[in-house]
Amino acid sequence: MNLSDVLAQRASELDPPIQMCDALSRNLTKEFETIVSKCVAHGRRKFVEVATRFPEECRYVLDVMAKVYKNEALTKRQKMIPEERQRFHEAESDSLMDVLEKWLGEQLTEHKVEPNSGLGQAITYMRTHWEKLTRFLHVPGAPIDNNLCEMALKKAILHRKGSLFYKTLHGAHVGDLFMSLIHTCELCDANSFDYLNQLQRHATDLIRSPAEWMPWSYQATIASMISGPNAQ
Repeated sequence: MNLSDVLAQRASELDPPIQMCDALSRNLTKEFETIVSKCVAHGRRKFVEVATRFPEECRYVLDVMAKVYKNEALTKRQKMIPEERQRFHEAESDSLMDVLEKWLGEQLTEHKVEPNSGLGQAITYMRTHWEKLTRFLHVPGAPIDNNLCEMALKKAILHRKGSLFYKTLHGAHVGDLFMSLIHTCELCDANSFDYLNQLQRHATDLIRSPAEWMPWSYQATIASMISGPNAQ
């Protein structure tokens, strides 16, 4: 599998990496040790899918998760380092998740929910994978979900659909490069249209110093050229 191929290139003396994925068994690797952290958004989605049939119960679960995600958003706004983020979630989100875990258990053990119903299956999924779904509470750097990677994959999927109309493999390869550059611009809040234009205008400088013409660095490079000692 792809993950095994990637981990085979990793230095063996490093600590096990954090692996974020959904609960599909084929996502796991037997050859290498990883710290598996499962995607909370996948668990949440199962309640969204049955919310029209079980509105009261699903609203409770989604409200609790909304509070946890509000805490996660705060850690991003304050640019917390992994250790700070983990301690914050442990202090602010752990109690929320504990209450939710107890509620989920009660629905089945007290026969409030039919186990084979859509709600019962959503609850069973969360309870079965609870330890790995709550890894972000206890492991610094463990993500809360896999949304960032899934959004990136959507770019590739859309590009794959458009690639059906490339005439040659070389053209498809060029398209791959542009897709990667444009998405990188989006991730670092750079204007992709301006960036690609600047690459063409400064092609000679780009070849000479490519690291200075990354989506996150090109504006500083242009500013230094304008204000530098050789500026006219």
